[in-house]
Amino acid sequence: MGLRDAVDSLFKGADDLDLTSGDIGWPLFFLSLPIVVQNLFQVLYNLADTFWLGRYSTEALSAITFAFPIVFLMISLALGVSVAGSVLVAQHTGAGNEERAAYAASQTMAYAAVISVVLGVLGYVFVDDITALLGVNETVAPLVVEYMRVYAVGLFAVFGFAVFMALMRGYGDTVTPMYVMAGSVVLNILLDPIFIFGFDANPLFAVLGLGGLEAAALDATGFTGWGIAGAAIATVGSRALALLVGLRIMFRGDRGVQIRLSEMLPDPEFGKTVIGIGLPASAEGAARSVSITALLVVVATFPNAVSGAYGIGTRIFSVIFLPALAVSQGIETMTGQNIGAGELDRAADTNHFGARAMLVLLTVGGGVIVLAARPIAGVFSPDPAVVDHATTFLRVSGLSFGFIGVMRAYTGGFRGAGHTMIAAVISLITLGFVRLPVAWVAADPLGAMGLWIAFPVSNVVGGVVAYLWFERDTWRDGNLTEEGPSTEEIGPGVASPEDD
Repeated sequence: MGLRDAVDSLFKGADDLDLTSGDIGWPLFFLSLPIVVQNLFQVLYNLADTFWLGRYSTEALSAITFAFPIVFLMISLALGVSVAGSVLVAQHTGAGNEERAAYAASQTMAYAAVISVVLGVLGYVFVDDITALLGVNETVAPLVVEYMRVYAVGLFAVFGFAVFMALMRGYGDTVTPMYVMAGSVVLNILLDPIFIFGFDANPLFAVLGLGGLEAAALDATGFTGWGIAGAAIATVGSRALALLVGLRIMFRGDRGVQIRLSEMLPDPEFGKTVIGIGLPASAEGAARSVSITALLVVVATFPNAVSGAYGIGTRIFSVIFLPALAVSQGIETMTGQNIGAGELDRAADTNHFGARAMLVLLTVGGGVIVLAARPIAGVFSPDPAVVDHATTFLRVSGLSFGFIGVMRAYTGGFRGAGHTMIAAVISLITLGFVRLPVAWVAADPLGAMGLWIAFPVSNVVGGVVAYLWFERDTWRDGNLTEEGPSTEEIGPGVASPEDD
């Protein structure tokens, strides 16, 4: 058995999964597992930039730290288009209307191109002002601008690939994007050190013992690297190649989702649907970004040991919560397809199953974190003060992890039903109206403990609010399959739903 066969045996494609009938648990598992792997690949993307730039210069490493929130904000503003496309493709696929699904996919990619170009231009023009607002010092600020301008120029490559993954997920195929993402990550890891350092004292060549080859390459090309801009070029370039592969797959249409060039002229009516579904999702991502940044203002009032512990804790949380993010996106797809198929009770059962599974899994994971908090914290810092604070942070928060899973499960269901505004409101309540105020108020009398308790309090509130809101059944009016162009608007020769 080859490597590809061994990997294939662990995953199931869309043709092997029935998302609208039969068992719920296994289809949700096989739908979510590749998303976990994709998210891990995204972590590798970020780690590769951080690793190589850390060896380039301290200023470059600091610059990438300031650039990440700007990148996250730009992606968040464009996120709504991918969510809208995923939901519409899922519901039309569940309804058995492949032509409407293809039209939705084509229009989504067209609007993604338009929005990413607009955001890229704005980001390129105003990056100096954004950097000034962040208070970046004069040594690091030019590096942030250098990185972000390359990123802004290539924003469609980054965002277009994210849309490709979302459209494939809406159809029920999370395996194909996983393979494309894997190739993109490997390419980025290889290009990063070459584009950053060139062929002059490149640490990759030193590790591989290829100093002679490096010298010959330097003599032949004279290439000494692009520094921090090289990291951005590597990221944009690898994503651009991945997007080209994704577009080829979708234009070919043999993996489920199909896009057609003739249907990619932006349709204003479809644009209204995209805005109605996508704008709240973009607002959710932007609010999450702003809330996290605002919480850093509270963290900054504490000594370095506390801020270091905060960084350790949040990075551990980001890994622990990967299954919740994946299951949330899996539930989004299954909810959309079941609503499109008219299986509303099965859509509800999918949400409840996912919430129960995440409550148990993440509570157990959190329990392990609580028991092993000190040695885990010790891996990340040799400073006893940092380890003490991080240990407390992990122990205080660990047993509430399951509620994050509950919240993620139900917000995925709301998005799948087209109620992205509800998902946005729940996130805003959790982060903006609970976590941030609790941390702000409790930090004064309780010190660092006030900061730590804001996390379990907001986690529990978010999970309970999401469950109670889902139980109101307002999501059941989320069928969007009647939206979109008529048969005549799509083009001649397309059967209407009544002819199916």
